[in-house]
Amino acid sequence: MIEGIYSFLDSIFGPMIQSYHPILVVTVAGAILGAFFTLLNYVLVDQEKVKRLQKKSKEFQKKYREAQAAKDEKKLKKLQQEQMELMKLQSEVMKDTMFKVTLLTLPIFWIFFGWLRRWYVEVGIAKSPFNFFLFDWFHRLYHSGLPANELGYIGWYILTSMIVGYVLRKLLDMG
Repeated sequence: MIEGIYSFLDSIFGPMIQSYHPILVVTVAGAILGAFFTLLNYVLVDQEKVKRLQKKSKEFQKKYREAQAAKDEKKLKKLQQEQMELMKLQSEVMKDTMFKVTLLTLPIFWIFFGWLRRWYVEVGIAKSPFNFFLFDWFHRLYHSGLPANELGYIGWYILTSMIVGYVLRKLLDMG
């Protein structure tokens, strides 16, 4: 079954992979998947609940710091109850994110990377004029044999999708 999916992806993206430099292909893939996963998160997770959680967290932290600075034990004890309510809301948001979004995106991610690996395993996508610690960290993460001044497809995809996701979250006012 997975080979059928890979053949389908080859028929759609194979010409692009064979015609363009790997950095362009992986950048486009990272942008498309990063945007898709961010939009999926935006649609499936209650954004008002997320904003409420962020607001309550900031307010709680401010009150907690003030109570600590004033050494107000009574207020600190009262804040423990507020912290429990905050943790409940946090749990709801995490549950939405973990179950709704992750269960949909993880299979897509693994299928896509299994397919992309067939084309770009041990291919340096981006090269630095010096040994860059971040590149080396990615190599250790997925046991790559690439030199410390080259970044493979997984590292480049992660950087690309993170940037696209960050920009899109800001544009969508997702916090």
